Amino acid sequence: MSRKAKILVTSAAGKTGLPLVQQLCERGFPVRAMVRREDARARVMRDMGAEVMVGNIFDMADVQRAMAGVQRAYHCAPTAPGGLQFGAIFAAAAAEARLEHVVMLGQWLSDVRHVSSFTRDVWLSEEMLKLLPDTTLSVVNVGWFADNYFMVLPMAAQLGVLPMPLGDGDEKKNAGPSNEAIAAVAAGCLADPAIHAGKTYRPTGPELLSPNEIAAAMGTALGRRVRYMPVSDRMFAKAVRASAPSNYSHLMLSQLAIYVQEYRRRAFAVNAPTDVVETVGGMAPEAFLETAWRAATRPEAQRTVSKKLAALWGFARVGLTPVPDLERAMAEAHLPVLENPRYVGDSTDWVETHSGSLTAAA
Repeated sequence: MSRKAKILVTSAAGKTGLPLVQQLCERGFPVRAMVRREDARARVMRDMGAEVMVGNIFDMADVQRAMAGVQRAYHCAPTAPGGLQFGAIFAAAAAEARLEHVVMLGQWLSDVRHVSSFTRDVWLSEEMLKLLPDTTLSVVNVGWFADNYFMVLPMAAQLGVLPMPLGDGDEKKNAGPSNEAIAAVAAGCLADPAIHAGKTYRPTGPELLSPNEIAAAMGTALGRRVRYMPVSDRMFAKAVRASAPSNYSHLMLSQLAIYVQEYRRRAFAVNAPTDVVETVGGMAPEAFLETAWRAATRPEAQRTVSKKLAALWGFARVGLTPVPDLERAMAEAHLPVLENPRYVGDSTDWVETHSGSLTAAA
């Protein structure tokens, strides 16, 4: 019988949850992985040695059941509709279970008056967890994931373009961490709360990169030339809706549009890179090229005639897709509206606490 603390991983089949389950199992911790459904990822986690529990993160009874008998937990705070509700349910269940330690996946942009309602929800979720009397907290504040660039992987693989609204192609604006690196930092915090309680960490990749350098690395991994194609926010929203309508609602796109503005304003370049992945996670931060090599093995990255035709049709379909009315989506969702919301570069508190300065980019 293991004497190590039992750890709950929420959103265990997600981008950071799955590698975190693997890393904790490799460290010899008993792990309960909470997932939405039984699928291949659930089977993989069972093979790793994890206990897999199917449940709904918005159902208090399911979250209570997930926390029964565990001492620590990973809270993957979703930047998505319902994020604050999940945060409240998680905090209430954690207080009831008297968890000894929680690691929360926060957000680098987190600010009480941020333009994005989803980001304000993440801030509020963090504040709720700080109030728990019996539970210590570590926060992993991630900015723009390296994985975010692969939203347009099929176009890069099949057509040789990286169409994203990231501004000047030569300006170094981000040091995106891999999913595995983020998980390593979370695993380090969960393994040793005595050291990491009360700390906030920001994992990054090893160097700041420009959109042109991102595209070049993707091209190397894919075995073809890939060029960065700067597009407008409107065109990007149309492209995302045309290629993955089920993954990105108009409401989700309304918040993504805010995040790409923060990207152009260099919010993710502040205080980057860091040494957190190595010092807390115990591994060397992964270069973006390594992440791209792994992404190149995905099915959508394989170059075939049928997939190229599908990509060409998808590119043509962008022109036929109406521009999403993002303001209407936010209004219909009845998101809370602030009188004077702000980007992080305009927040004195954010700039002071994040130990950097921002200069808005066109």
